[in-house]
Amino acid sequence: MNEEKLLRQQQNEITEYHIYKTLASYSKDEKNRKILLDIAEEELAHYKFWRNITGRDLKPIERKIRFYTWLGRVLGLSFALRLMEKGEADASQFYSEIAKDYPEALELEKDELEHETKLIGILKDDRLVYAGAVVLGLNDALVEFTGTLAGLTFAFANNLIVGTTGLVMGVAASLSMAASGYLSAMEEEEIKDANPVTAAIYTGGAYIGTVLFLVLPYLLQDNPYIALALMLFMTVAIIALYTFYISVAKNVSFKHRFTQMAVISLSVAAISFGIGVVIKKTFGIDV
Repeated sequence: MNEEKLLRQQQNEITEYHIYKTLASYSKDEKNRKILLDIAEEELAHYKFWRNITGRDLKPIERKIRFYTWLGRVLGLSFALRLMEKGEADASQFYSEIAKDYPEALELEKDELEHETKLIGILKDDRLVYAGAVVLGLNDALVEFTGTLAGLTFAFANNLIVGTTGLVMGVAASLSMAASGYLSAMEEEEIKDANPVTAAIYTGGAYIGTVLFLVLPYLLQDNPYIALALMLFMTVAIIALYTFYISVAKNVSFKHRFTQMAVISLSVAAISFGIGVVIKKTFGIDV
């Protein structure tokens, strides 16, 4: 076995020990804190195992600790820890190679696959509790406003009118969506940890935030068709970013969710654009 690979694995173990321990210190949930500390001690034991083999003490990778600690605090524990797991896709190959010389290392692999996955899977993450509320606001904003802005673009071909109209409609609609989020959380009995007021804030916030991003191209430049193209690009980008987050945090397929959302949003935009063409020609609108 290449010594460099052993040292890299050893350094990963001590780095992850510090990541889990740091995240535990920030966690307000007692159960999460215990889970994270348990995993941290396991990683420290793995580090000592490799240290006995290499005979070297290694320092953790500080930038990696800072990065995953930041992700955990901003985007949630589930997302940060699952993303960290995905970054270790070659671990299985490493253990297969090392087992030839150190068969006891297979116990470490079993530990990593079973113990960590089980612990991470039961982490309580408020961001995932309210993921449904975010999806409600995000999906509605994407579907409704890609269509609305596309239709207004051809009907009026005036960025100021399209942008300001979109903002007014967006603010009003976000309040309506917040109310829907509140009522939806009241009815979702299976989500016992969801606070209706918090769900309303997540729903309305996701809606108005999405609208602001979609309207922005119309407020920053004058060409309506460039604005339309940028708006559609931002639609796809928002769908991709959120779908990536959910696919990692919930460990589900990215491709299926992304394709479904993108096809729906862009199809509505295309239909609405066509309706705008018909309205403009029928009523002779020229702004």
